[in-house]
Amino acid sequence: MPRPTGRVLTLLELLQSGGTRTVAELADRLGVEGRTVRRYVDHLIDLDVPVESVRGRYGGYRLAPGYRLPPLMLSDDEALAVLLGLVAGRRAGLTTTERTANETASAKIRRVLPKHIARRLDTLLEALAFTDQPGEFDTPDAGVLLTIADAVRHRRPVSIHYTDRDGRRSERTLHAYGIVAHGGRWYVTGKDAQVGADRTFRLDRIAAARALPGSFEAPVGPGPAQRVLSGLATAEYRHQVTLRIHGTVEQIRAHLPASVACLEEHDSAAGEDRAGEDRAGERWLRVELRAERLDWLPPVLASLDRPFVIERPDELRDLVSGLADRLASYARRA
Repeated sequence: MPRPTGRVLTLLELLQSGGTRTVAELADRLGVEGRTVRRYVDHLIDLDVPVESVRGRYGGYRLAPGYRLPPLMLSDDEALAVLLGLVAGRRAGLTTTERTANETASAKIRRVLPKHIARRLDTLLEALAFTDQPGEFDTPDAGVLLTIADAVRHRRPVSIHYTDRDGRRSERTLHAYGIVAHGGRWYVTGKDAQVGADRTFRLDRIAAARALPGSFEAPVGPGPAQRVLSGLATAEYRHQVTLRIHGTVEQIRAHLPASVACLEEHDSAAGEDRAGEDRAGERWLRVELRAERLDWLPPVLASLDRPFVIERPDELRDLVSGLADRLASYARRA
């Protein structure tokens, strides 16, 4: 009677993950009885894989310490996690002096991946964009991530089950333009067919994704990363803030990045300083942002150390005045 090779390989993968696995645990994971697990272990030993038997209350099976398995065995989720980690590492500048180490590691992984998995991962990487803030990322569902990446590449509508920040659940049809990694989160941006407008969704809030028949035309204009940043900066929040700040774009962006605020040119009014507008690129810029709270903004404006005018809301003007009074009182203390 032939042995089920697939379960034997699954057993090898479980032992490869490290530690001692009990017979009961292995039997449960493999969906077989304990005596069948022992037969599978004997088969691995016949293949010169050094499986050790551990006796005692917490005994079971483990691989011999220091043994390196010849094949690289990765599940779909593991391969996705490794390659995304390597891409994020390259974005963070983790390179060697001669060649990018993560590029050679990616090549080795790709050589041993099944073709269908490699194609899906390539599709995801083609659909992926990064902002200027790589970091520790959350973990969206791998199936959702790969399904949306495939929809991006082939310009197919996709149905998503989404939960917004208030806990409301809905099913939406999305024309996905691209997947973007920003500030430790994964986002998908595209046209929400239900409202007929562009929207940005967090991938970790998507419970399921399903490709739909049909196709759509790729939009012109900003790329997915810029669309996500603009979407985050213009999202609906409790307070709408409008400022005029005198300085360079770089000075302002150092404290109010594109994901927080929108900048645009502003024509100086009478009484505003125009003398230094051409010096080192300094000029009056209009800044618009939205926020749930305002208490973080006065320290940011103080750290800018640039002339500014608060157009709205009045509450922010009161908070800035209060901070200035407190700082002045601290400075006068002996």
